[in-house]
Amino acid sequence: MEAKRELIEKLQQDILLWQGFKALPSGHSKSVGLGSIEKAFPGGVFPRGVIHEFLNFSPEHSAASDGFIAGLLSVLMNEGAACAWISSCRKVYPASLKAFNADPERIIFMDVELEKDALWIVEEALKTEGLAAVVAEVSTLSLVESRRLQLAVEKSGVTGFILRRDAKGLSSTIATARWRITPLPSETEDGLPGLGFPRWNVELLKVRSGMPGSWTMEWAADQFAEVKPQQKMTAIDYRRSG
Repeated sequence: MEAKRELIEKLQQDILLWQGFKALPSGHSKSVGLGSIEKAFPGGVFPRGVIHEFLNFSPEHSAASDGFIAGLLSVLMNEGAACAWISSCRKVYPASLKAFNADPERIIFMDVELEKDALWIVEEALKTEGLAAVVAEVSTLSLVESRRLQLAVEKSGVTGFILRRDAKGLSSTIATARWRITPLPSETEDGLPGLGFPRWNVELLKVRSGMPGSWTMEWAADQFAEVKPQQKMTAIDYRRSG
């Protein structure tokens, strides 16, 4: 019975490996600070070295995704590795990424005129083992193109974030996870003027061998924080919970 259980566990690990979920080296920090969202992934670990797809069908979605991804980059780049940001119509203002602890001076921005050139650069960048991540803004991504990108990250271990803009051209891909980040109104502490922390509705629409779901998240005190229903936390509360 013990041998049968070990065989099943081995097969499960092999399937996850074939799907792009690689075990991290011993002692390597696994969490990216997303809290309960990470429990939606196999083994409760945010998958690195795979393709994450973000659906951005409006300027508001794009801005929300940029902020959310910047927060992830601040963790992925923590060990000193650089990042590449490739686009044929970039909207993000590099200095704004500092609000999410992502250093724009360590991000290589590449702006091209043709989308086919952007996809070629993305594939080549994803093959570069020295990068922590690659962010790409494209209109569409076909199944064949996504397969090529996945093959690239499987060899290099680089994490890819693909931001898709064209809702009409939405097609199936082999991305490990598909996200939709929607901005939500921020809340301020009672009696205080100004704006609250950036807040998003984070939807994990698809994840291989995982559990899709929806969460309300904020970027507060230099980290992600989940906002539960009927919950309102102050900056001091966030620091205590961190």
